[in-house]
Amino acid sequence: MMCAAAGALLLGMTACSARKPGSAAHQPPAPNSGRPGTAPAPGAKLSYSQFKVPGPYIAITFDDGPVPANTPRLLDMLRQRGIKATFFVVGSFAVRSPQIIRRIIADGHEIANHTWTHRALTSLGDSGVRSELRRSHDLIVQVAGAASAPHMFRPPGGAITARQKTWIMGEFGYPCILWSIDPRDWESPQRGGCKGQPWELTRRIVSQAKSGDIILVHDLHASSVDAMPATLDGLLAKGFRFLTMSQIIALSQGHALPGGQGGHGLANAPTVKPPPLFTPGGF
Repeated sequence: MMCAAAGALLLGMTACSARKPGSAAHQPPAPNSGRPGTAPAPGAKLSYSQFKVPGPYIAITFDDGPVPANTPRLLDMLRQRGIKATFFVVGSFAVRSPQIIRRIIADGHEIANHTWTHRALTSLGDSGVRSELRRSHDLIVQVAGAASAPHMFRPPGGAITARQKTWIMGEFGYPCILWSIDPRDWESPQRGGCKGQPWELTRRIVSQAKSGDIILVHDLHASSVDAMPATLDGLLAKGFRFLTMSQIIALSQGHALPGGQGGHGLANAPTVKPPPLFTPGGF
């Protein structure tokens, strides 16, 4: 069981209450850990929080897992609907549940880096940030293989400086992924959140959703996963189609989706992870 670890992470989430809102067929390069200070490619886009896309496409993302009591049943819900998502995993949790990481990949979802311990990156020096990202990256590669290496990251609580975005892109090739919809499922209702209120989480997401959104949800919290059937069905009923982060980035850059698929609840949605459609640092 992970009670102690989950408690520490929950404390970290509370402390981070000030929250901010590719056509290559090959795998992206691994982080360039031997070359600190590498500059990003000229014109590289360092961060995403929303997209302009041709159609009703959205990306749903799940943070702070994997959690044995929550993530597998979330994966069942996604599989039943043919929906593909992106999971921003915490390395210190992933090391305890490697079988869940492998299932995420096997089910055709995308894995991304959410650091090793969920510490606010703005509280760390460069060496601390580098360690948080490198340890998590290496663990995911060890568990899932080099083909599933993460090629983007999300800073815990959205806490990141412009300088950090620049050197992380240069050194790791990671764009920073934020969000456009945060239902605040991490915060208590008394403080304006909807933690423990799955019906309210559903209402907030379904009522706000629009084309090009990145939706933030936390599979750390049981009530957030409880809300997913109604939330996903509500979004599908409104005509939205779900893409992984790599797919929606590529679509926003004018690339076609693999095989014309939209990863959006079709019965014949692909069950294996498509190759990345963009090269980190090259857009």
